[in-house]
Amino acid sequence: MKKFFYWLRKTIPEILFPKKCLNCNKEGSYLCEDCFSLIEISENQFCPFCYPPKIVANGRTCPSCQKTKKLNGLYSATIYQDRLVKRLINRFKYSPYVKELAEVLSLLIITHIQLLNKTPNDFKNFLLIPIPLNKRKIRKRGFNQSMLLAREMSKFLKIDILDNVLIKTRQTQDQVGLDNAERNKNVKNAFDCQNKEAVKGKNIILIDDVFTTGATMEESANTLKKAGAKEVWAMVIARG
Repeated sequence: MKKFFYWLRKTIPEILFPKKCLNCNKEGSYLCEDCFSLIEISENQFCPFCYPPKIVANGRTCPSCQKTKKLNGLYSATIYQDRLVKRLINRFKYSPYVKELAEVLSLLIITHIQLLNKTPNDFKNFLLIPIPLNKRKIRKRGFNQSMLLAREMSKFLKIDILDNVLIKTRQTQDQVGLDNAERNKNVKNAFDCQNKEAVKGKNIILIDDVFTTGATMEESANTLKKAGAKEVWAMVIARG
């Protein structure tokens, strides 16, 4: 009986809302192979903070930005300005029926990593931490999209997720529409590390969907380094 209700709960949404490519409407998946190939996936890494973007050979934050920033580097699969990428991410964050998009979108990050000629072995000394949401947002969405991405990347990279270590201590305004200064102020002191021993001396990869100005990632990295983390990198689907 339990198996029947599990099947029913899983199958009914698929009957009412069959999977269709969010670009061409072809049935079978939320992003068909043909449309996946339309997305330009980066073969380079860029300094997280330089504008215009500056390619960095080792993926690290450039020496100039290192003087004032805590984030050590960034993996970003593509650009948020791509209309298809933006549509996929928006549906991923705000539609309750497409959590499976985590698998599709994580494949963009995986492809980016492979184009950089990196393998899971290059990440064996890292741990994953999803950017946390406040409790109100989780109740509204029903899930944290960063955790869904982290789970998929954990399978590929074969590294562990540290859950409930980095927490959001207060509700912040949505970053959309804020300028750089407002974004920085909005997330200032908004995070805390609940278990310093878990991150002390460790290399961390922060997972999120989009990197825009980097305010959220930088504040998170600052919190983790104060707790003793050795290095903190960012990994996202797209850079804004």
